[in-house]
Amino acid sequence: MKKQLITLAMAVLSMMGFAQNPVNPNASDEAKALLKQIYNLNGKTLSGQHNYPLYSDILTERVNNLTNKYPVVMGQDFGYSQPGSLDGINFRQRVIDNAIKWHSKGAIITLMWHAVPPNHEGNFTIWKGEHGIQSKLTDKEWKDLFTEGTEINNRWKSQVDVIAFYLRQLQDEKIPVIFRPYHEMNGNWFWWGYKEENYRKLYQMLWKRITEYHHINNLLWVFNANELGSPNVKAYEGFYPGDEYVDILATDFYSSGYKGKDYDLLLALGKGKPVAIGECGKLPTEDLLKKQSKWAWFMCWSEFLETANEWSDRYNLYNCDQVITLDEFTKK
Repeated sequence: MKKQLITLAMAVLSMMGFAQNPVNPNASDEAKALLKQIYNLNGKTLSGQHNYPLYSDILTERVNNLTNKYPVVMGQDFGYSQPGSLDGINFRQRVIDNAIKWHSKGAIITLMWHAVPPNHEGNFTIWKGEHGIQSKLTDKEWKDLFTEGTEINNRWKSQVDVIAFYLRQLQDEKIPVIFRPYHEMNGNWFWWGYKEENYRKLYQMLWKRITEYHHINNLLWVFNANELGSPNVKAYEGFYPGDEYVDILATDFYSSGYKGKDYDLLLALGKGKPVAIGECGKLPTEDLLKKQSKWAWFMCWSEFLETANEWSDRYNLYNCDQVITLDEFTKK
C-alpha cells in the first residue's frame, strides 16, 4: 500500500509539472534541458563512473575496456589533498578540461567536492587528523562559520570562490553540471556531517554563495546522503535543506545493499524529484534496476569497478536493456 501511495503521489505531482525546472530560477537553458532529460528517462537508468583527480579519466576508459561500452555520467572530484596526490588540488584545471572533453562526446558531467574544513588555514589537507576531512568543528566554530565577517566565515567564502571560478568555466562553455557537494552528510565521518541544523544551514549558505553571489546557473543541485542501515548514520529528512534548494536526491551504497527503504524514503522525501545512486561499490543488477526503476543513474566509485565486482557484474549491467550507455544516450 505504501509503494502504491508513493507512486500515486508522484504521478499527481508529475501531472502538475512539479519540479520540472531547476530550483535556481535563473538556471541556464542547458541545465533545464538536462533536468528534463533526467525526468524523461522512462524507467531506464544512466550508467556512471567516478574518477580520481590523479587518474584523470582513466577509469571511464577502463569501463570501456571491460564492457565495450562507455558510461554516460562522468564523475570527478575537485580534490582536497596535497599537489600530486590522489585527490590533489593541483589537478582541478585538468578536471575541468576533461569535463569539457567528455561533454563534447555527449557525456553528462557530475562534480563533487571533499571540501577542506574552514578552520584550517591551508588550501589542502589530509583525510584524517586535526584538520582533516574527517575532523570536527566545535560548536563555536559552527556558530562563527554562520556569522558574517568572522575569520572562519571569510575563509569558507574564499574556498567556495575558488570552486566557483572553475564552475564558471563550464558555464561559459554552456556545459550543465550535476553538482553534489557535502555528500554523505547523515554519516558521522566528514566535518560537515551528522548535525542536522548545521548541515541545512551550510548547504543553503553554499547554494546562495554560488547561485546568488557568483551567478553560477549551470548547476543541478543534488542532496546526496548515505544509505541507511550503515553504522553511525541518521535518517535522511533531518538533513534535507528544503525543496527550494534541491533538484535531485541521491544516496551512496557501500555496505547494506540496495534495500527498498532507501529507495522508498528518498522518493517520498523528494515528492516527485528524481533520485539517483550517487556512489556505489557493488554495482546494482538489472533485476534491481527494474524493481527500483526510478534510479536516474548509478555511479561506481573508482577502483570498486574492479575490486568489488566480477567481470560478469560489469559486462551484464552495461549490456542490459535497463541501462543507458553513452552510445545509446547520444543517439537520442
